[in-house]
Amino acid sequence: MPASRTATRLLRSRLLDALTFPHGTERYVELIAPLASRTDVRAEVLAVRHQTPKSVTLTLAPNENWRGARAGQFVGVGVEIDGRRETRPYSLSGSEHERGGVLELTVSTHPEGLVSRWLRDRARPGMLLHLEQASGEFVLPAARPERVLLISGGSGITPVMSMLRTLCDERHPDQGGEVGFLNYARSPELALYDAELEQLAARHGGVRVARGFTRDEGAGAISGRFRPEHLGSVISEHRDAATFVCGPPALIEAVRAAWAAEVLEEPAVETFAPPTFAPGAGEIPAGGTIRFAGSGREVTSSGLPLLEQAEDAGLTPEYGCRMGICNTCSCRKTSGTVRNLLSGETSSKDGEPIRICVSVPVGDVELEL
Repeated sequence: MPASRTATRLLRSRLLDALTFPHGTERYVELIAPLASRTDVRAEVLAVRHQTPKSVTLTLAPNENWRGARAGQFVGVGVEIDGRRETRPYSLSGSEHERGGVLELTVSTHPEGLVSRWLRDRARPGMLLHLEQASGEFVLPAARPERVLLISGGSGITPVMSMLRTLCDERHPDQGGEVGFLNYARSPELALYDAELEQLAARHGGVRVARGFTRDEGAGAISGRFRPEHLGSVISEHRDAATFVCGPPALIEAVRAAWAAEVLEEPAVETFAPPTFAPGAGEIPAGGTIRFAGSGREVTSSGLPLLEQAEDAGLTPEYGCRMGICNTCSCRKTSGTVRNLLSGETSSKDGEPIRICVSVPVGDVELEL
């Protein structure tokens, strides 16, 4: 992308910044090279495909500000809907070693999914999306284990698909490694990456794949929901395998229970379900003053999370998941004490960044909003 690189150099020119005052270089360069930005991560949609009626798979080309990702991480994706930028976190499904630096993510929709439905219905090649840098600790260790067991359900297939593709690109299963891939979907019609999983298993002797369908139990290699006896269909020995589980809470709890019964180290897990708040974490009385320093507004605290109180005050802070996962709503707290709804812990450190979607004020608080 030579034009994009040239545009990025222009954006970093202090002389041009002065000449284009008051709008700045970035506004004018965007007209010529929309991907160019001094700091923002943007990506062009290269390809769109629909594996199932409830999903969309996007191939993206990010600009020079993208710093890369590890297999299993997620990224915030921002789109403009009705004049407002909406950001949601989605797991990357491509290999760490994807040629040309492109990214892939598969988005599954649900009835209340504003951004997911918008992407499924409206994403087109040539469209630009806003991205955040990749984050998340649900990742493969740098030293690849000999045995890797990947278990997923529903849309949870995406980060473990990234892990499988990465291990295959590294020829891990061809050099003595073993990868078991156990996946659960509602039906064959809603199963993602079906053909590719068969191809990877056929191409790499160390890869074994089995799928189960919860609403069509006779259609898969395994029957129904997760049971410990399913493990033998994909891996020779699960007790010493590095295990990664992503999917709905019921699947995660079933795997955890099986591991606990055998007194095994708990597997790495990730779920996209709403968070569980710490007991009593939200029992914060109303009162105290919240000052939004950037806008000069002050409100009396209602006891709700700071994101909701900012919106009630007429502000429009950026947000993504509203669950404390994606960090899109992260804001600097200049003073005061807040309680994290997920952990129940309080923090009074001045100048710290907090996720305002899961932080409630305890007394007077000032934010840089």
